[in-house]
Amino acid sequence: MNLPPANPPLLPLRPSRARLYWLALAIFTLDQITKGLIERLPAGANIVVIPHFFRLVQVYNRGAAFGFLQNSSSPLTLGSLIAVSFVALAVVFTLLWQSSVSRRGGWALAMILGGACGNLFDRILHGRVTDFLLFYIGRYEWPAFNVADSAIVIGAALLIWEIAFERHPASPQAAEVAAAPMPSAGPQTTHSGSHR
Repeated sequence: MNLPPANPPLLPLRPSRARLYWLALAIFTLDQITKGLIERLPAGANIVVIPHFFRLVQVYNRGAAFGFLQNSSSPLTLGSLIAVSFVALAVVFTLLWQSSVSRRGGWALAMILGGACGNLFDRILHGRVTDFLLFYIGRYEWPAFNVADSAIVIGAALLIWEIAFERHPASPQAAEVAAAPMPSAGPQTTHSGSHR
């Protein structure tokens, strides 16, 4: 008889699906609110927040994140970005629905889901995305981005950390299977004594 281990290995805590979807919704809402506030500013607004480092701007991006393909006005580009976004959302939603996701993985997927929904909503509704966060040093500047882009990047970084550096212990069921004795290859005959 095999007894279960006295101290089973601890499993990573997993947040409930409801909390993850609420997080995604919160990111989507914050993204839409901030974009709406920026769009109310005068056209071409440029507000210095931290001199020589950070400004609020008003940039309409018809391409992908961080200004990639920004100058493309082709309907094919917009359609491709929307199609790719739908596929990515389907993958993220499927992964998020799985009960085996860890806590860090769950938060990461929720952030990606909320950010991707925010940008996809803008592309479908307006045909472009509003970017407004601009970091720069001297004449070197990072392409403007928004809250949705930030959530996607942070979520992707958490996923990379999860995959590259985290090793989750095996489940108690797997540990019991591994500890179970192997069955014998065939029947064994025991001789209690010699024949006369």
